[in-house]
Amino acid sequence: MNSIESLVRPNIRALCPYSTARDEYQGSLGIFLDANESPYPTGWNRYPDPRQKALKEQLSRIKGVPAECIFLGNGSDEAIDLMFRIFCTPGVDNAIAIAPSYGMYAVAADINDVPMRSVPLGPDFSLPAEALLAAADAHSKLLFLCSPNNPSGNAFPAAELEALIRRFPGIVVLDEAYADFSAEGTLRGRLSEFPNLVIFQTLSKAYGLAGLRLGMAFASPYIIRLMSMVKYPYNINQSTQELAARALREPVDGRIAEIVAQRRRLAAALPAFRCVRRVFPSDANFLLVQVDDADTLYAHLLADGIIVRNRSRVPQCAGCLRITVGLPSENDKLLQSMSAYEKGDIHR
Repeated sequence: MNSIESLVRPNIRALCPYSTARDEYQGSLGIFLDANESPYPTGWNRYPDPRQKALKEQLSRIKGVPAECIFLGNGSDEAIDLMFRIFCTPGVDNAIAIAPSYGMYAVAADINDVPMRSVPLGPDFSLPAEALLAAADAHSKLLFLCSPNNPSGNAFPAAELEALIRRFPGIVVLDEAYADFSAEGTLRGRLSEFPNLVIFQTLSKAYGLAGLRLGMAFASPYIIRLMSMVKYPYNINQSTQELAARALREPVDGRIAEIVAQRRRLAAALPAFRCVRRVFPSDANFLLVQVDDADTLYAHLLADGIIVRNRSRVPQCAGCLRITVGLPSENDKLLQSMSAYEKGDIHR
């Protein structure tokens, strides 16, 4: 593995980041005459904390990671984009990702003019470790691994992930957006062992805060400082910080347990339908389901008021629908609609 500093774009290493007066002052403040804000207390007349200190301290206690190892972004998509902006020189460096996987890795690569080398997953969506390493060259700065993976739903064994992190010469981005639903757990507590590891997690799934758009990245203090330098100064608004802090005080273990139980229920019930060829094993809050005619079944469900994701045109996902695990009543409706489809009562 190369030194982390050598992987950073020279202009980013030399960057003098935007700084506010409040970044430079450590005491308690009472009169704010520094940022040209309105002095009238509307509740939102002050800029939000650009470093999200209070929220990071709260997350530090929950996640067991030092606050200086936490970055908060406008969804995980902001953190994905920052990886390219920090480590990849446009038109020179490249990134590697498993395929199929989360589509924003490739979109962010295209936006940043960074070639993305896609390496197909192995049989049953297994991790193609040697092929991933073989795809790398001297300009390969990033490796994106999503575990549990989207859309396949499977988590990769920790030992295989660890071996790749140790052997890849650049930064390994491990997207654990669905880790709360997986028995494989997380590598979040082992960041000190892997200086080239960046872990993404989110509050959109298990915590039910998709509408707030708050993603988390965990990495070494050096990488987190780089991300904080390059991000826009006030990337997380005050409402999001306050609402997230409030939501994090509520336990989510019961919700996670119910989603996992409902996932098992659907995984057991769906194969009984003749149109279902295979339900792939899942460690996430969704199931990838291969059916006889994905387009027709998708249209039937949509006409019945149920929207799923048609993944049938994604490589290695021919004939597949991705079905999110819903509330028990929503899953009841899904199964009822599938039963109607099976009986020939097809909505178009």
